[in-house]
Amino acid sequence: MSDTENHITPEPHDVLAAFSLLTRLPVPVDHTRAGERAAVATWAYPLVGTVVGGLSGLAVYIAMALLLPSGLAAAMGLLTAASLTGAMHEDGLADCADGFWGGHDRTRRLEIMKDSSTGAYGAVVLVIFLLAEWSAIEALVFANPIQTFAGIGAISRLPMVLAMWVMPNARENGLAAGVGMPPAISAQIATGITLVIALITLGWAGIAVMFSAVFAALIVGGIANAKIEGYTGDVLGAMQKCAALAGFTAYLCL
Repeated sequence: MSDTENHITPEPHDVLAAFSLLTRLPVPVDHTRAGERAAVATWAYPLVGTVVGGLSGLAVYIAMALLLPSGLAAAMGLLTAASLTGAMHEDGLADCADGFWGGHDRTRRLEIMKDSSTGAYGAVVLVIFLLAEWSAIEALVFANPIQTFAGIGAISRLPMVLAMWVMPNARENGLAAGVGMPPAISAQIATGITLVIALITLGWAGIAVMFSAVFAALIVGGIANAKIEGYTGDVLGAMQKCAALAGFTAYLCL
């Protein structure tokens, strides 16, 4: 095997690298190696989503077992997911809303998105999305939340990998730019893993949920291309949130 082939071949450490990047979990990762293989390690993103989703579902399950109201149980699920990820996806959604509709040209939009403060557009969109997600989760608290949320958690991370594979990066620096473009094998493995997890956790409905989630993320990607000519880390976060909401909605409708 050549050095080039070895560099793009998935390895177990990639899973730790993916968890280190996408969550706040204290995983034992070699940060130097993780940085070198960040693009390849994207194949493991759906696995991260499975764990984050499963733990969120576990929080819902425990809350329901304690006879807490379903609305409070749904809120516990949202809080758990945000705590595990450092609310990075929620932050990306708010930044995209501020930048896409608060700036009049590409340069200004990117400047706004880089600003750590949240404006009116971001606040309104984030509140609406969280309310919608909370409503969907409340409707699913009795539908085996651990299994269901694990499946949707995996599905909602797949569009992030696909976007990084096919879309140009809108910035020359930043977290997403530092990861780089995933090789085709990483995107293919991520797709295969997501499909298997979707079928195991959601049954045949998982295929429809996958299509719905990817379609929702495509809309975000199309807006991003029109507004800033590519993706950023914030765009990937917005894709994940939209894909998750679409996934919950699709599963509720099936």
